[in-house]
Order: sequence, then structure tokens, then C-alpha cells
Amino acid sequence: MTIDTFTTMALANEFNQRLVGGRIQDTVEIERDAFGFEIYANQERHYLLLNANQQYPRALITSTKLRRGVQTPSPLGLLLRRRVEGMRVMQVTQPPWERILIFDFANEEEQLQVIIEMIARRANLLLVEDGIILDCARRVGPQENRYRVSLPRHEYVPPPPIEGKLDPGKLTPHTLESLFRRNATKQLWSVLVHELLAFSPLMAKEVVFRAYKRLDLLAGKANPFQLYAAMESFMPRLLRGSIWEPGIMTDEHGVAQAVSVLPITHAGKWEGTTTVSAAIEAFIGRLSGPNAYAAARKPILEQINNARSRLQRKLKSLEHELADMSEVNFMRQAGELILAYQYTMEPKQETLIAQYEVEGEPLVIKLNPELTALENAQHYFERYEKKKRAHEQLPAHIEETQNEVAYLDQLEMDLSFAENWEDIGEVQDTLQKNGYWRGKHYAQPKGGKSAPYKVNSHGFVIFVGRNARQNEQLLRDSEPYDLWLHAREAPGSHVIIKTQAKPVPQAVIEQAAAHAAYYSKKRADGKVLVMVAERRHVRKIKGGKPGQVRVHQELPSVVAQPQAVEQKKHVPLPFDDEDEEALLEDIDDLL
Repeated sequence: MTIDTFTTMALANEFNQRLVGGRIQDTVEIERDAFGFEIYANQERHYLLLNANQQYPRALITSTKLRRGVQTPSPLGLLLRRRVEGMRVMQVTQPPWERILIFDFANEEEQLQVIIEMIARRANLLLVEDGIILDCARRVGPQENRYRVSLPRHEYVPPPPIEGKLDPGKLTPHTLESLFRRNATKQLWSVLVHELLAFSPLMAKEVVFRAYKRLDLLAGKANPFQLYAAMESFMPRLLRGSIWEPGIMTDEHGVAQAVSVLPITHAGKWEGTTTVSAAIEAFIGRLSGPNAYAAARKPILEQINNARSRLQRKLKSLEHELADMSEVNFMRQAGELILAYQYTMEPKQETLIAQYEVEGEPLVIKLNPELTALENAQHYFERYEKKKRAHEQLPAHIEETQNEVAYLDQLEMDLSFAENWEDIGEVQDTLQKNGYWRGKHYAQPKGGKSAPYKVNSHGFVIFVGRNARQNEQLLRDSEPYDLWLHAREAPGSHVIIKTQAKPVPQAVIEQAAAHAAYYSKKRADGKVLVMVAERRHVRKIKGGKPGQVRVHQELPSVVAQPQAVEQKKHVPLPFDDEDEEALLEDIDDLL
């Protein structure tokens, strides 16, 4: 989901209608980059969510009460509670053509601004007083951006003005015709994105489709009057902010693809909503269902599949080379034949044709005319030894490549089980660090790394790894007599039962096996065969990837029905007034 300029305009319009004049009764820190405001306006409580998530930044009035989601408030969260609560919403503005909203708050004594910049990968939320940043969700130092430093006690610098693009409200057929001529060989929708203010790829494609009923049209082939007519049918009311038609576009599986304030007709299915906030909330709500994070997983899965295809081609080539000993044998036979016929060879001879086996085909052996027969023979023997050594190393190379393919299979499982942006980003980061990623590298939002699941069962503790890194961690932290479980012949989770060197009841083993079956590639099977071994008999493969092991001695296997770990809802730890006052004093010292 991308909040484009027109959606930002609609949000500003909605917030001014519903929130201006309202009193801020409460603020909550939901995540380190997401904050909620309870605002009483027009005799109604509204819950404003400002989220500077680097993937899906957004601002909306949500239909549900917002609750604190962090254990300890951040300095920004404390400042919002201390300074903003009790103020009133004066106005909400949008800098021209920017995906930025500025909330002006004030009381009888002071004025503050909360600014949310809804730009993917550069999103931020800042608390500003008299043009000076008090704090922000994402701190950006001069080493990252010399033009726009976002740090406490620094001046807030707006994004640089957009230059070189045309105002879509001032277009004429003649300016469009000139634009088309300059970009005659480019896709028309791409030209609109690069040449017009506020035009996202989604909006540009929609305009082109409405004008020409196709998307693959070059600018040089387009009639400017058709495009102008299509834009005139909706652009004036968007620019005036008089009529918005918000909604979400979904694909054939019902997965939300985009939010827009203009009905999308060129792709997917359009579902209209009453407000822009409702559209954004509907989009985010789709992410919490079975198709959660589908859009984020897709490009990473493509990288895994492409890397696996490359390795499988390499593996096939290595196996073919292992099966073919003919070239290695030829080098040895050539050297032996040259020695056998050296006294019959002429000086400067370039070729020797001789039969190695009585009933075999004659061998054609190329010679270096500048070398003696003995030197030619030595040359072939040296090549034979080199080829032989390389051939002897092929099984090790094959095993290494097979381990890499298995590791990619495991990363695919990790991606399918990823429950948040950090887990998805960890898979992407692993692909990039191990050289599997092709193309531009993208940094994922930084956050705490997830931990294995922990389950208590009949007085024993079961740990379930959720990705390759956690599998490695469990192996490293377990004791020799702990029990290790894993679905047989399938990528998946390592499961550890902490035994403390005591006998483990069969019920505990069966429960652990059920979790190992569920968090594996065989989870869809009704019954899964699960390996069981003492941890001391499970060894990491030499040179293998994280979590790759070899089992040297097994206990009886278990047939298990896949079962997920029951998740408990997170309850934030209490945060008392003394803790808050101490942190507020620290913040005052900083400011």
C-alpha cells in the first residue's frame, strides 16, 4: 500500500472535517514508530493512528480503541503524553504535492506540531515546536542525510521542493502533445509518473486506461486530446477536494493491493468505502488474515526460487561431470601412448594417432611441435593429475551444493511462517548476506529478532525454532541429553525438549513431535513421521549453513498429527508514575 499525494489530500480533508476543534484526551505508543491519539470532537470520540512504519506508513481514524503496545514508552512517546495531551486540534495541512500531514495542536499557552511523513522507507513522525524538533520516531543523522537531519534540538527541514514536473491542474492538450513528443518511445503511463506532479504508477495507469482502454501505449502513439478528456473527468474535483471516491483494489484471491481515492478499473476488483480512513483500515485488516504480508513475501520468494534454480543447474552440471570420466582417462592414455611411440615420432610432429585398446577406436592426440615427445607426455600427465584431483573433489562440491539447495528450502519455510516485518526482513537479509540475492539490495526496518516458541508440557519445556537462525540457536544452547525432533526428510523447525537428564514422558515427546510436524513443509499432511534423537548425537554439518545437521544415532521415530503452538496475547508490563517521571526528567535534561 502506498499513500499517494491525492490520498494524502483526502486524509487532510477528512481530518479537518472530523477532528478540528477536538481535545486530545489520551496518547498511546502502539509501537516504536506508531502512536495513537484519542480525540473528543463533535461530541464523539475519535481514534487517530499515525504510523511511520517503513513499509506501510499511514494516517487514519480507526474504528477501534487504540491501546499501548510497548512495555516502556520511548522518549517521543513520553513527550507526546506530557506535551500534547489536553491540547486541541487546530488544523491539518498538507505541503503542496507532498505525502506529508502537519497536525497543529495548541492550548492557551503553547503550540506544537506533529508531522507524519508517509514516504515508504523514509517514513517518519516528528514532534516540532517553533520549527525545532523535540523528538522523532526515526532519527536521521548527518551521515545519512546531510540536507535533512532529523534529530532532537535540530531545525525541522521540509523535503526539498519538487522541480521539473508539471502541475496536473494546468495541463492543456498542447502541453500534453509536447510532452508526448519529447518521450515518444516511452510507455505513456511511465511518462506521466515522471513528468507530472502527484501521479503515482497506479494513478497514471488508471488515467491511461480510462483514455485508451489499454496500458501498453507509447507516448508517441497517444492522442493528447483523449488523455486530456479523461483527466478532466475527475482531476478538477480531486484538486478541489470536493469529491473523493475512496476504496481498495483487490486481486482475484481477495488480497488487498492498493488504496485509492479514485475507483480503479484497469486491474483487480474495486471495493468502495465511506472514507479514506475506512479504505486504509480495510487494507491493513486484510493483512491480518490468511494472506498476511503476501505482497511483501512475493519478491523475496521470487529471489529464493531464482537462486534455487541456479543451484539446481549447477548441481546437474556437477553430477554430469562426475559421471563422465572420459576426459580424465584420455589425458592418462594420451601420455602413455606418447611414451610408447616416442621413438617413432618425427621432430615437430603435431598429431599422434594411436590405438590404446586392441579393439578400441584410435585416439587423436594433439602435440606441441615445440616440445619433445617426453615433454608432451609430461604435459598430458600433469593435466591428468589436475583433472583427477578436480574429479575427486566433485562429490564434496555436489554435497555442498545440495546443502545450499536444502538451505534455500528452509528459507522458503522461514518466509512462509514469518509473522511480521522483522521476520520477513530477516529472510531477505539472509539471502543478501549469503549472495543469493540478485539486483538492488534493500534494507529492512531494524527491530528485535524473534525468539523460538516456548511451550510448557507436564513439567518439561519445549522450544520450537521458527527459522534457520533460531534452529541454530537451539542447537547451540541445548544440552547433550536434551531431545531433538525434526520432521523426516523435510525442511522445517528444530524442536528441543529440555530434559535435565530426566526421563521424558511419551506425551511430551508426542506434543513436541506435533509441533515439529506443523512447522515443516509436511504440515498439510494428516500424519508426519518425526525423527527423535538425543542432542549429543546431532552434529552440525561441517561447512553447512545455519541449522543444517547430521544425525548419527536415532531414537524411535514418532508419527504425529501437525499442531501449531498456541499463542498467548502479549500483555504489556505495568509502567508506573515514578518510572515516567524519571524518564521525563531525563528528557528535560536532553532538551
